[in-house]
Amino acid sequence: MTLGVAFLLVVLGFLAGGFGALAGLGGGIILTPVLAIYFHLPIHQAIGISLLSVIATSTATSSQYVEHHVTDVRLGMTLELATTMGALIAALVAQHMNRRTLAVLFVCFLAYSAASMVKKAWGSRQEEHQTTVPDYKVRNYPLGLGASLIAGGLSGLLGIGGGPIKVPVMYLFMKVPLRVATATSNFMIGVTAATSAYIYWGRGDMKTSVAIAAPLVGGVFAGSLLGARLAPKVKTFYILVLLIVVMGWLAAEMLYKVVTGGLS
Repeated sequence: MTLGVAFLLVVLGFLAGGFGALAGLGGGIILTPVLAIYFHLPIHQAIGISLLSVIATSTATSSQYVEHHVTDVRLGMTLELATTMGALIAALVAQHMNRRTLAVLFVCFLAYSAASMVKKAWGSRQEEHQTTVPDYKVRNYPLGLGASLIAGGLSGLLGIGGGPIKVPVMYLFMKVPLRVATATSNFMIGVTAATSAYIYWGRGDMKTSVAIAAPLVGGVFAGSLLGARLAPKVKTFYILVLLIVVMGWLAAEMLYKVVTGGLS
C-alpha cells in the first residue's frame, strides 16, 4: 500500500467517524459501500472492516457521552441484550439468509422513519437549541427490544452497526430525546459490532485486510472524538436533516441492490 492510499483511508475514516458520532450510526453505512466499490474489496471483507470501525466509533464516543450524562445506560444495556443476540444469529447464518427479503423490509422501515423525521424536523426548525437533556420517560420497551433484535441482525449482515434502526426507534417510538438516542446508540453499537466482527474474523474475512483496516480505524477513532465534542453544539434540526439524508440514501442504495440482484 502506498503512503497516498494510507492517507486517503485515514481521511475517509475521519469523516465517517465524525459523521457516526453525530448521528449515532457508527459510520459503517458509508464505509461498507466505499470499500466494496472503490477499493474493490470482497463484500464480506468490507463488512468485517466496517464492523471494526463501528467498534472504534463506539469506543471513542461512549466515554464522552457517558461523562456528560447524555447516554441512557440503563436503556442501552436493556436493548443491547436483544441487539447482541440478533447480531450473533445473523453472523452465524449469513451464508444461508435471504438478504433480498430482509433488505426490502429494511427499505420500508427507512422510508417510513425518514418521512416521520421530516415532520419532526419541520416542527423543530425554529426551536431554540437546548444544551441540557430534557426530562423524558422511555415508552414501548417491547417494540424497542424487537427492533433491536432486527438491528443486530442487520449489523451482522450488512456491517452498518444497527444505528439506522435503533436511533429512529428510540426517538420516534420510545420518545427518547434525539441527543440521548444518538448517544445511547453509540454506546450500544460497539458491543453489537464486536459480536459480529468476532465471527467474521474467525472465518478469515478480515485477516487479509489488516493493512487497510489499520489506517481506516485510526481515522475513525480520531473523527469520532471530534464528532462527540461537537455534538452538544449542533441543533436537533441539523441532526434530523442529517439522519433523513442518510436514511434516504441508504434506502435508495438497498433498493438498487435488490432490483439489480446485488443482495442475492
